[in-house]
Amino acid sequence: MNPLLGTLLLCIILPNSIQAQVTNNQIKKKPNVLFISIDDLGPNLGVYDNSYIISPNIDAFAKQGTTFRNTYCQAAVCAPSRASLMTGLRPDSTRVWHLGDKFRKIHPDVVTMPSHFNKNGYHTVCIGKIFHNYMPDSVSWDEPDLRPEQYLKPEWLKRDGETFYVNKETQRKQEIERNRRIAKRPKYYADGWNNGPAWEIEDVVDSAYFDGAQTELAKRTLTRLSKNDQPFYMAIGYFRPHLPFAVPKKYWDYYDRDSLPLARNPFVPKLSPVMTMNSMYELRGYDGFKKLKHPTINVMNEDTARFLKQGYYASVSYVDELFGQIIQHLKDLDIYDNTIIIVWGDHGWKLGEHNGWCKQSNYNIDIHVPMIIRSPNQTNPGQQSFEITELVDMYPTLCELAEIEPPNYLQGTSFVPLMKNPNRPWKKAAFSQFHRRPKVTPDGKRYMGYSIKTKKYHYVEWYYWNHKLGERGDFVINELYDNAVDPDENINVVSDSKYAVTINQLSQQLAAGWKAAKPVGVD
Repeated sequence: MNPLLGTLLLCIILPNSIQAQVTNNQIKKKPNVLFISIDDLGPNLGVYDNSYIISPNIDAFAKQGTTFRNTYCQAAVCAPSRASLMTGLRPDSTRVWHLGDKFRKIHPDVVTMPSHFNKNGYHTVCIGKIFHNYMPDSVSWDEPDLRPEQYLKPEWLKRDGETFYVNKETQRKQEIERNRRIAKRPKYYADGWNNGPAWEIEDVVDSAYFDGAQTELAKRTLTRLSKNDQPFYMAIGYFRPHLPFAVPKKYWDYYDRDSLPLARNPFVPKLSPVMTMNSMYELRGYDGFKKLKHPTINVMNEDTARFLKQGYYASVSYVDELFGQIIQHLKDLDIYDNTIIIVWGDHGWKLGEHNGWCKQSNYNIDIHVPMIIRSPNQTNPGQQSFEITELVDMYPTLCELAEIEPPNYLQGTSFVPLMKNPNRPWKKAAFSQFHRRPKVTPDGKRYMGYSIKTKKYHYVEWYYWNHKLGERGDFVINELYDNAVDPDENINVVSDSKYAVTINQLSQQLAAGWKAAKPVGVD
């Protein structure tokens, strides 16, 4: 070869080669994202000052990251909450207001959080409930809706992960009931499988239930992904502590049912309007609860209340163990230190508070959620922030941590500054809403309730709602709870004249919306 030609070729090849190596190194250094949802989990964890619940793994994780103590969902029911946080838009923008609304049909081109990460070089994987059960939104993922092999039967593909029991007789009865439902209504919710007992206590291994089985799948998937140069965004959605409380017996044995404290406010808030409370229709779908009445007239016996609370706590402890296995696996793979990890609940859950069970209201017990995050090079590990944050904030936050430019239309605010300084002044308020439908409202009317939560007050305005147009009608009534003196929200003080000025201010703040509540100096 001509020496001059060879030198020229080296000058061309070497820089390209070096550039390729640099690019690969940059990709390797990009942090992974592990996005963990725990269905129906309110702030019922040790790190949130619940001294009765056993959650050692999440509590230990919190000591390595930042725990947000005042985080709120945008709607206290699964589909609207998840559609909001995964698109970075609020419910009136997604137009997902209840379980049957499908955001992808409403907004076919919306760029979800995993889609955005995928566009920015991430391999995206989904295991479990991240959107809403049978709505995995396959276009958001490189690998959508991964399931354990034993659950891949064609007749189960529309079935919710929480509907599986292990007792053979329960399974037999459940299938009979499922077939009866489908015969009457072919498009029955959850493909007709959401029936059976409200709890199950069987002495089985963790992987006998869906959440345990998908944890094993998640570990295998993480092992595979860890060998790739491409960073990953992996979402794991746990179904428990959603009903039914079907988890291995050993987690039930963690708790002495008779020693668990019952709700300290087992009554509907005083002077609360008729549409504020949920009808507990979710619990009524399970064996033995079909005749359960609305909280305004229902009184649950103490033995049943204790069983339900023990079951919920057992379910939290079960998921806590599975979460701990995932964290340990990341460490074993030596990718823990290069992974952004966030764990969160999609809404709260009543355990007898306000004489109610389940979620589906604007009360603090239903909109207050846990959110804990750890990022590589975490500063001040173990810190807590009591500033107001919202689940809709997760999308821009994870983008900032991964050094990805977020879409400019997002309706949340990155809370990365709070991870650096958890006590700095932040949002003035959080915003939530709930659509109350006629079939579950005592007066048979349809309403939309808009909520604004500040550090001191919780204010709600109810309007008639035109569900065909998706528009609010006339103002109906309002609520005010002084959380400084009434943190459990037991008395609606909206008629107390001493709060007149406060009500006017909060009403104006609610009308001004989330943009006016953003932190000072934040775009």
